[in-house]
Amino acid sequence: MPWDRTKSRTREEIRPDETVRLPYADRAEAGRVLAERLVPLGLEGAAVLALPRGGVPVGHEIARRLDAPLDVLVTRKIGYPPQPELGVGAIAEGGSPVFDAGLLDRLGLTEDDLADTVAAERAELDRRVAAYRGGRPLPETSGRPVVVVDDGLATGGTARAAVRALRERGPSRLVLAVPVGAAETVARLEPEVDVLVVPAAPWDFRAVGQWYRNFDQLSDRDVIGWLERAGRTAGPDNGPR
Repeated sequence: MPWDRTKSRTREEIRPDETVRLPYADRAEAGRVLAERLVPLGLEGAAVLALPRGGVPVGHEIARRLDAPLDVLVTRKIGYPPQPELGVGAIAEGGSPVFDAGLLDRLGLTEDDLADTVAAERAELDRRVAAYRGGRPLPETSGRPVVVVDDGLATGGTARAAVRALRERGPSRLVLAVPVGAAETVARLEPEVDVLVVPAAPWDFRAVGQWYRNFDQLSDRDVIGWLERAGRTAGPDNGPR
């Protein structure tokens, strides 16, 4: 069931859904599990926006089940320059950078210190937007439900940047759907969206890939292929646009 934002939770109350069998076989199976939890929400007319690369095969299954258009919302992690794999923030297309203020303080950094890193990530973000969508703009999201999809939540930085960028575009309902996420991260993201659907939120979370048997790295070509398949299998008004 979707997480109910109106209730506070203790550590014991935040636990994996016992009906979910982990690990997932692959991202497609995870997408099918998510889709069944989204159907009862009444998301007619929704747009499904997947975070590439890993969120796209998950989103493909959801879009097919909801008979909804699938597209991507491109995000980029902002890394700590001496250790780029350490994310200190993230940026999503159409949005402003979102930083982890506490982590910046601990590292003795300001947002201005990361200006060059942000510029480089913006350039890579623009490259990926061009590769995935060409000249197509993001689907219209104002006044309609939007489902944001990823394959997992570790720190949640890119998901937070994505939903904040979309909130500014005025969706009627903002849903974040993820197959598995670290319990602490899930709790922190609840206030950011209208509905948060996470079938499994384990406390012993080390990496997204540990919850999948098949967790292959995806390429830009893979993402484009999933989007093309969505366009071929959807109805005339439901292809990527």
